[in-house]
Amino acid sequence: MRIDNSASGNEQESLLDVPALRADTPGCWNVVHFNNAGCGLLAAPVLATMLDHLKLESSIGGYEASAARATQVREFYTEIAELINCGPDNIAFAGSATHAFATALSAIPFEAGDVILTTRNDFISNQIAFLSLRKRFGVRIVYAPDAPEGGVDVAAMAELMRVHRPRLVTATHIPTNSGLVQPVAEIGRHCRELDLLYLVDACQSVGQYPVDVAEIGCDLLTATCRKFLRGPRGSGFLYVSDRVLRAGYEPLFIDMHGARWTEPDRYQPVESAARFEEWEFPYATVLGCAAAARYARQVGIDAIARRSPVLAARLRDKLDAVPGVRTLDRGPQLGALVTFAIEGWQPQPFKAAMDARKINSALSFREFAQFDFGDKDVDWCLRLSPHYYNTEEEVDLVASVVADLSRGGGRAPWPLNGRER
Repeated sequence: MRIDNSASGNEQESLLDVPALRADTPGCWNVVHFNNAGCGLLAAPVLATMLDHLKLESSIGGYEASAARATQVREFYTEIAELINCGPDNIAFAGSATHAFATALSAIPFEAGDVILTTRNDFISNQIAFLSLRKRFGVRIVYAPDAPEGGVDVAAMAELMRVHRPRLVTATHIPTNSGLVQPVAEIGRHCRELDLLYLVDACQSVGQYPVDVAEIGCDLLTATCRKFLRGPRGSGFLYVSDRVLRAGYEPLFIDMHGARWTEPDRYQPVESAARFEEWEFPYATVLGCAAAARYARQVGIDAIARRSPVLAARLRDKLDAVPGVRTLDRGPQLGALVTFAIEGWQPQPFKAAMDARKINSALSFREFAQFDFGDKDVDWCLRLSPHYYNTEEEVDLVASVVADLSRGGGRAPWPLNGRER
């Protein structure tokens, strides 16, 4: 699943009509949005879809509006399925990637002594969930080591699979605290050879890279819609493979949407991944997610995957030239998350200085990545995450602002006129 990022920024831009994409993105007029790893800016069609449904709810009622839009609601499943190469019945809507991940974990009947094999770069909420399972059920957590160049050592992880026969193997495709892209398909091949249950967190990769569950070889995959997919907040999804469905896995707390109450003392889970859903849905959000997935596919995931990491690489190169700045991303493949430490600043004042210049960013702290930040000997960093609708001029502007701040100058807000970029 490696992407060729060798083309120049101008060559990448020629693959996409960036001015048209920015015209579709109202937020581009207000800010330099380099926080797509937090929330991507909504495209106009996504916003229009959501507002239209809310207006319909207000005019005829919520139940009635969802019934009237039943066909469009089903398009959420077909659009997400097309995006990750599976069937609509393999997709469950979730309120967030974390909710999807926790629901998936709840379906696994862990017992004392079971092993969860994971990496040192899994997402903080996933790591806390593993620790919670250890606390409650007595499972063992085994961490695969990193390779010297960064990222998980797949050969060492495969050997741990053979030694421990884990109840679950899990990996985060792109961690929230780094630009690292983990080799999830390579891990998946070993899982398939050993018939091990495999769960992938694709929260930062869906909408940034092609994600193919068949190629990855995962049994379960979770993602959000608000980040690089540019969908609304409060939305995500869970992919459940056919073999997991056939094996009868179901969430610990299953409700009337996911099961039928067949007798006073029995229930029957539905056959599809809907068994992992709940009855209540934010229908405007679901429709917005469908619109976001459709928009991303129309733009072209391959073109997106070629452009966004190139913008990030340009930014890293420019930050590397700034005295007092240390970029932190390590690994054989790096995505569109750029993290760096800067001398002479505390985290909140530094982010506030970026905010004052209308540059959106995010802070990461050691508690988000105990292993990774411990290895890098940093307590915090700033994360910048450009996407395909950002421009080379914005990259250069952001780098110049960081350089200015590293010298301790330029305390006044940076002038911003979106129509000049």
